[in-house]
Amino acid sequence: MAGTAPETSTTVPVRDFGHVIDVTHVEGDAYAVDVRDHRLLVDQPLDAGGTDTAPTPTELFAASLATCVAFYAGRFLHRHGLAQTGLRVRAEFTMAPDRPARVDAVHIVVSPPPGLPPERLPALSAVVSHCTVHNTLRQPPEIAIEVVP
Repeated sequence: MAGTAPETSTTVPVRDFGHVIDVTHVEGDAYAVDVRDHRLLVDQPLDAGGTDTAPTPTELFAASLATCVAFYAGRFLHRHGLAQTGLRVRAEFTMAPDRPARVDAVHIVVSPPPGLPPERLPALSAVVSHCTVHNTLRQPPEIAIEVVP
């Protein structure tokens, strides 16, 4: 019709992401995180106003990287017929001193199990440095946050 404004759509296109994680409030600063058939909790420490019943989301962020590295290390060991018993991965992180609030640095230390031949260390290092979470941090995904009524 003449004289009317053109129709505009404010609907965000539906995209099949394939993976869904639901987060719901529990109480205070605690939230339940449902991933497939698993439930995790997150909270804040006492000094940040939480009840310290679970790790913080930021701790789970670092844990996600550490467990991804551990998974890749474990698969490497298995593929080469080596025991995974004794494999350890440690993540240490610091927060940025300025705003916006964010993780400033993450240090991952992989301690292979006893008996890993020293000549296998470079290959193990190459494999673990290409875990999915690390790759994602190197090539950040598109992130869209939508608030709906």
